[in-house]
Amino acid sequence: MNKKKSFLSNLLAAPHILWSIIFIVVPLFVVVYYAFTNAEGDFTLENIFELKAYIPTFLLSLWYGLLSTLICFIIAYPFAYILSQFSANSQRVMMMLIMLPMWMNLLIRTYSWMLILERNGILNKVLDIFGLASENGFLNSGGAVVLGMVYNYLPYMILPIYTIMSKLDPSVVAAAQDLGGNRFDVLRRVVFPLSLPGVVSGITMVFVPSVSTFYISQKLGGGSFMLIGDAIESQFQSANNFNLGASLSLVLMVLILISMAVMNKFTDSDDTGGAIV
Repeated sequence: MNKKKSFLSNLLAAPHILWSIIFIVVPLFVVVYYAFTNAEGDFTLENIFELKAYIPTFLLSLWYGLLSTLICFIIAYPFAYILSQFSANSQRVMMMLIMLPMWMNLLIRTYSWMLILERNGILNKVLDIFGLASENGFLNSGGAVVLGMVYNYLPYMILPIYTIMSKLDPSVVAAAQDLGGNRFDVLRRVVFPLSLPGVVSGITMVFVPSVSTFYISQKLGGGSFMLIGDAIESQFQSANNFNLGASLSLVLMVLILISMAVMNKFTDSDDTGGAIV
């Protein structure tokens, strides 16, 4: 009976294993292969040595990723907390409004912000009423890129935090209040520790795409600076240097894995939805 059950389990797991091999293991092998070979297919470390020139690009990408993640957290956490206090019907309506922009393509959302932030855009015209308009608009700047990241990835921070908070036992919060805790103490000592798994998941879901983005930085940054995603995209598309592009991708992937491992230290693997696999 146990052998039959084991066989069925392996059979059911086979499609997942095959999918993982085709779409995870094989691509990783290809990236590693190109990263340590030259155009002729010979083994070399030249691609790794060339990465020294991209250290400022890596640092700038990490800074933009951390900044956009921090802003998303500052906005998302109180919003998710307040939203979790609403009635069930209100929560459903608010969640639909949050997800509504995500139904549109990333390209459309980014182009919309280009129209808003340009010199003759809506934002500059409104600020012009108060004499605060920018001569060149707000497009093609680092602030525009961060704004684009925050706008596009904010729902990924809200959703996991809200999911955890909506499941918190109200009696735990009520008990903390009965013991003399004010709202700030309850939030700091009870709500935040219990919502930490959602926070860690949200940080990961925002930081990973932010640090590796290239389309948002190209359109809203106007090519005034280069992030690591732009460098990788240019090596594959313009320079046609797959080997250097693969080495950049490999280092970025290692940095992301390290970040995820560090974030996993702040949550228990037994917490539902909190662990990052």
